[in-house]
Amino acid sequence: MNIPRPEHPNPQWERTSWKNLNGEWEFDFDFGVSARERKLYKKGALSKKITVPFCPESVLSGIGYTDFIPSVCYRKIVTLSSDEVSKNVFLHFGAVDFHSFIYVNGEIANEHIGGYSSFRVDITKLVKEGENEIFVIAEDDTRSTAQPSGKQSDRYASYGCSYTRTTGIWQTVWLEFVPKAYIKSCKYYPNINSSTLTLIGETVGSGTLTLAASYDGKPMGKTELEVRGGSFTATVTLSELHLWEIGCGRLYDLELSFGEDCVKSYFGMREVALDGLKFKLNGKTVFLRTVLDQGFYPDGIYTAKSDEDLKKDILLSKAAGFHGARLHQKVFEKRFIYHCDKEGYIAWGEHASWGIDYTNAVAQGNFICEWTEIIERDFNSPAIIGWCPFNETWGYHENNADVRPIESVYRITKLYDNTRPCIATSGNYHINGMEIYDVHDYMQSTEGFEDNYAHIPEGVINDQVERNNKGTQPYHGEPIFVSEYGGIKWAKNEKDGWGYGNAPETLEEFTRRYCKLADILITNPYIMGLCYTQLYDVEQECNGLYYYDRTPKFDEETMAKFRAAMNKTAEIEK
Repeated sequence: MNIPRPEHPNPQWERTSWKNLNGEWEFDFDFGVSARERKLYKKGALSKKITVPFCPESVLSGIGYTDFIPSVCYRKIVTLSSDEVSKNVFLHFGAVDFHSFIYVNGEIANEHIGGYSSFRVDITKLVKEGENEIFVIAEDDTRSTAQPSGKQSDRYASYGCSYTRTTGIWQTVWLEFVPKAYIKSCKYYPNINSSTLTLIGETVGSGTLTLAASYDGKPMGKTELEVRGGSFTATVTLSELHLWEIGCGRLYDLELSFGEDCVKSYFGMREVALDGLKFKLNGKTVFLRTVLDQGFYPDGIYTAKSDEDLKKDILLSKAAGFHGARLHQKVFEKRFIYHCDKEGYIAWGEHASWGIDYTNAVAQGNFICEWTEIIERDFNSPAIIGWCPFNETWGYHENNADVRPIESVYRITKLYDNTRPCIATSGNYHINGMEIYDVHDYMQSTEGFEDNYAHIPEGVINDQVERNNKGTQPYHGEPIFVSEYGGIKWAKNEKDGWGYGNAPETLEEFTRRYCKLADILITNPYIMGLCYTQLYDVEQECNGLYYYDRTPKFDEETMAKFRAAMNKTAEIEK
């Protein structure tokens, strides 16, 4: 069979005994959200076909239905051998939007709330040798304000910076066959000063755990320990230190063995920190040259057609002079993060926070539980250099009392991960005690843009004055990250789509504006980094450096000027 997206979905936690379930599934709409009540999971075949892992709104799914879909159903028959069912059988989903109910052979196996986090279902007791039925119901209401939906449109059609929706399964589905005693989880803590990797994890069962690191095929360090009671802490001392750096994703291979269980993984030796007004990687100042990446695809919506398409976006970004991205209003699939790790391409991990009323108790519970799953999944990836749970919380509340939910999520994030900085909210509103002052500024006048940041020593950022006066955007001398700016429109036809402000009339005008805006931020000593909006157009939003299909907008001579503008960071980084 020709299985779409056949590669292992998580190269940082890979076992050899797994089965990819992508491809053709039976499918049907559940417009009445009554599939559970009707017990469709006990009634056999569904009427349509869909290609998983592509959402039913996408062309690649074979469905292409773009109106609101409140609920969908999937069914697949999977044949398992006696050897496979003699082990623990885990059913994995990369992501299912939003509330999913998993049935195996007519019995409920589990349910999961959250459209962006990966999850695992233990179906060991429900499967048998021979044919097994997997049935999935996914309920999704992007207009409920109780679920994060990111940039998915809350109207019939796309508009502004809201795009085609995604419903149901949109990442790889796979089975894993695991020994009865196995390694359940593990978190990596690299220490570049001592050339060690500390691992904190959990096993099911007792026995000898072996941890072996290598680099480019050469053994680097090994440790063994007896695990009793499940949890463990171990340290591997490395014989050689190879730093993970920007542009140089030097990854160590790691093999974790526990009885019959063997997991192949990797890690990077790097350290990130804020030091005064600067961001530092491995103790060296780095000016963050990042770009906004929204992770949308014309034919797959949330899902790239191939693994190469994931890698291509990173290479396009690097070709434009960026060394990282803000992964915006979407949790990117683990394969994308893997390519970031390999390329030495830094990334801010962000939740798809738009769409929720974050003061609502149900919405808070949905958000927080999923956010912790997201942090857990990507904790070990060296490319993730910081977290950002919320984006632009304006439009809900305008006073200090209502930032308490934001502060709560910030505190939870730091409890889960104190090794990385966290931007509580990108844009606004900010909280007291924050680490980074994050600004969105789409002013197109270069003179006005420069003036916005000319009075920072006096505690004034012009674009934020009104909010600062209300007490909702206080600046107390934190390092400043301008995590959205630019957004300059450039379309094939001036009537196409939109961008921020007045579009340049000529290529020369575009180039001057683009380069000057970057120069203003790069040369300001109070600013630690920038994030340009955006890498490529998305549907009606025509402010990318590439078209939506990733073809170039600009010739190589112009792109060279863009790269030169971004590369003026050498003096800052001394």
